[in-house]
Amino acid sequence: MKLLLKGARVIDPSRNLDALMDVLVEDGKIAGCKPGIKAPSGAKVLDLAGMIAAPGLIDMHTHLREPGYEYRETIASGSAAAVAGGFTSIACMPNTQPVNDNRSVTEFILRKAAEANLANIYPIGAISMNSEGRQMTEFWDLKEAGIVALSDDGNPVMDAALMRRAMEYAYSLDLPVIQHCEDKNLSAGGLMNEGYPSTLLGLPGIPAIAEEVMVARDILIAEYTGTRIHFAHVSTAGSVRLIRDAKKRGLKVTAETAPHYFTLTDESLRDYDTNYKVSPPLRGDADVSAIREGLADGTLDAIACDHAPHGRTDKEVEFEYAACGISGLETSLGLSLGLVHEGVLSWPDLIARMSCNPARILNLPRGTLAKGAAADITVIHPELDWRVDAAAFRSLGKNSPFSGRKLKGRAVLSIVGGDIKYDGPASKP
Repeated sequence: MKLLLKGARVIDPSRNLDALMDVLVEDGKIAGCKPGIKAPSGAKVLDLAGMIAAPGLIDMHTHLREPGYEYRETIASGSAAAVAGGFTSIACMPNTQPVNDNRSVTEFILRKAAEANLANIYPIGAISMNSEGRQMTEFWDLKEAGIVALSDDGNPVMDAALMRRAMEYAYSLDLPVIQHCEDKNLSAGGLMNEGYPSTLLGLPGIPAIAEEVMVARDILIAEYTGTRIHFAHVSTAGSVRLIRDAKKRGLKVTAETAPHYFTLTDESLRDYDTNYKVSPPLRGDADVSAIREGLADGTLDAIACDHAPHGRTDKEVEFEYAACGISGLETSLGLSLGLVHEGVLSWPDLIARMSCNPARILNLPRGTLAKGAAADITVIHPELDWRVDAAAFRSLGKNSPFSGRKLKGRAVLSIVGGDIKYDGPASKP
């Protein structure tokens, strides 16, 4: 299929490119990216004046639930949600049932992804068997099966010796290790951020140091071993400060945050709405400011939505028993665009944190519009006003605290391997 995208503002941070030009796609690859490309015979031409064309967005922290929790999400429904949100590639966490701790589960995920034929799906394998933090998985076998990173996801690796061995083994295979930073001894029994709102609501708190202690520990292990670590969903000012210092010292540290950590605070929980219950918890105003500063100065490399779809029976219960997480694939870009509208990030900075940087961290052959690259392209309408309607999500998970919120800007075309996988109404010329 030949496809010519005409007149868009093309932003490709991988090549420091930001200009009005055309993009030509042939045989699933980028065939040209320059002004004034003439349409070849048989090409479909799209007039994208006023739109942004960027390397396909990549979410490096998604939960697809299958196998085992298909009532929450399937690989097919999660893929549909991804392309509707502008994501052409997603990396899925291993907290399935069974856990993705062996080749058979990895291969199952890849087969289901091929059947769905929507977004590119990259499995993340477990660090330890059943993510229990006791015995390491066979990293080489998992890599050969198709994983792109290692993580025990919401089960932090509490054993420092195991974490050291995991980082050394992963280094030999060039696999990033992704850590959910939480000292379970400090967070035990907590339901929300420890602070004035938790005291007012009578809910046990989770102190910021529960995250920061683990960030500090793993920075030290990374420094000692000379290997790299990636910190998932950073939420506190102290974590940002530790990561910034580690980077200044030249350590191999990368980090991400999620939209809810720069748009919401623990004050949102005053009505005990379980849609605001996440892990790590929503923090205070100072933490939100630090997260935004960390994104602006590059301390935080990526924005990942931490897509965590749940069924009604998981959320419509007492706060203590409710599951943590937000269904985020379809709101992540719209919320993150708020950083552009508010002057926190430039357009190239945002695209870098949602495409180029995740590709670099995960060693993916994506995140660029260079000639010959896979034609994964996200087209964004920067001025489109829309209102979030969780009931209309393509995801099976309707659990979102943002339902009803008005946002500006959204993806209107998602192109994967040269094929249009999502075509929003505003993309029509």
